[in-house]
Amino acid sequence: MENTRLDILKSMVAQNPQDSFSRYGLAMEYRNGGDLEGAVREFRALIEVNPNYCYAYFHGGQTLERLGRLEEATELYRQGIEASTRSGDQHARGEIQGALDLLG
Repeated sequence: MENTRLDILKSMVAQNPQDSFSRYGLAMEYRNGGDLEGAVREFRALIEVNPNYCYAYFHGGQTLERLGRLEEATELYRQGIEASTRSGDQHARGEIQGALDLLG
């Protein structure tokens, strides 16, 4: 039986739960595969491991929006603005701020 990309990413995260890149990949794979709840769980786990991984906030917020959980998305975007300010990532800050502004 051939391992799927999702299986491979799960295995990578299981072997090294602190690896931000693998966690981000797993979250995106869940999202792209339509498992939005799984994606949100992984984005949150990634933020726990690496609170300055700015795009976890951005894509996590977008995923929450797709689930209709706008208050949670707003809060995650706000946390992402703080994280991007801490890390000095102005590009991420601008994207997160734009997403937040669209929510009104």
